Amino acid sequence: MATYNPADDHSTNFFGDVCNNFDYAAQFTTHDAGLLDQIKSCNSVYRFRFPIRRGNGFEVIDAWRVEHSQHQSPTKGGIRYSEMVNEDEVMALAALMTYKCAIVNVPFGGAKGGIKINPKNYTLQELENITRRYTVELAKKNFIGPSIDVPAPDYGSGEREMSWIADTYATMNPGQLDAMGCVTGKPIALQGIAGRKEATGRGVAIAVRECVSVGEDMQKIGLLPGISGKRVIVQGLGNVGYHSAKFLAEFGALIVGLCEFEGAIYNADGLDIDAVFQHRKATGSILGYPGAKQEFKHSLEGLEQPCDILVPAALENQITIANVKNIKAKIIAEGANGPTSPEAESIFYANGGMIIPDMYCNAGGVTVSYFEWLKNLSHVAFGRMNRRFEENMNLNMVNMVEGITGVALTPMQRSTIIKGATELELVNSGLEDTMIRSYHEIRETYKNNEKIDTLRTAAFVCAINKVAVSYQNLGVWP
Repeated sequence: MATYNPADDHSTNFFGDVCNNFDYAAQFTTHDAGLLDQIKSCNSVYRFRFPIRRGNGFEVIDAWRVEHSQHQSPTKGGIRYSEMVNEDEVMALAALMTYKCAIVNVPFGGAKGGIKINPKNYTLQELENITRRYTVELAKKNFIGPSIDVPAPDYGSGEREMSWIADTYATMNPGQLDAMGCVTGKPIALQGIAGRKEATGRGVAIAVRECVSVGEDMQKIGLLPGISGKRVIVQGLGNVGYHSAKFLAEFGALIVGLCEFEGAIYNADGLDIDAVFQHRKATGSILGYPGAKQEFKHSLEGLEQPCDILVPAALENQITIANVKNIKAKIIAEGANGPTSPEAESIFYANGGMIIPDMYCNAGGVTVSYFEWLKNLSHVAFGRMNRRFEENMNLNMVNMVEGITGVALTPMQRSTIIKGATELELVNSGLEDTMIRSYHEIRETYKNNEKIDTLRTAAFVCAINKVAVSYQNLGVWP
């Protein structure tokens, strides 16, 4: 039984791990040391503190915003609300955002933010005050704006916080036409985009589906190709974990285990993800769910149960040398950022496993954030201009085919063929195309160089080459 708690390990160096992965991958590129150093380093690290009123007194809040790379503008990255936030973590996540955007061909530089609080310990008004003050501090130093740096939700934040940020920025910049493009992950009513909330989880599910569809790779790790019937354990029942499990189940996988901080549940015959979600909403815990055949008070024990695919979708450093040998999955799909330590990854591969790296696997969120940003700049919803035109064109085509063949389609068939694409359908189509193309780009790099030993290294090589080209084309000013 694994009782290791990553929060107790103060020796971890997340940014150092990212840099080590970078350095290892860099040897498979042809770029000079100076350019590689420019790509690897964080360009701007802003650490600040600000007070808020609590009761009759004050509390001082620690916060960060890191802009890792301006090879593309604006920079892009979420804001994490967590007591565990620190400068090293924010720097690491900002770096991963740079490489993530490059991998999925989204024209942003990488950034990340963090506020060192536990949101559960604050009232709604206090959270709003903290979020708005954070936004003001960013604006004072030119660390936010639709063409400068565009935040998004992350662990502990969501649509509500993004709304407060958008309103604060717009208030401070009266008359700015593109003000709502200063942040993504907003609710649809505030110029958000359909499909953004579930985008990261949907992207994880598509990444897994694409990975297991390659028969050659599955044969090497002892699995049959195809997602149907694959047993999956998901860690985390937040936004990413819930939607990852939901869409994997829709694709045909069997969700056999779920892990949360209060414990884990397992049923080899499968779990109903929505029923578990509602049970936790009603009771505050996944434990006690009547459809579970096994329960574990230590959440990490849930990761060690029999399955084909493990999806860690919570926090970093969850799979380490302390528990990796007990992991029975053949594939780890990293829904979270940095859930697998480098040492654990080496052991997992040596034991015949395969890891879908975080910098690709959870890129669905930033991909759809890009679509939202484009929507905000264009000031029109996707599909609004052409949907009716497409439907009329399709109707004319159906009428012509029916007239030529003499065969009348059923009302259901006509409706299916004629219907134009909604914004959600267009967003999901763009996300799916992005995830599929990017996976095979990484895989080709992995397969074409026998010295590249993991998909993570291949992903880094792809990212380094793309960022390097941008810097080379930009030159150096002055």
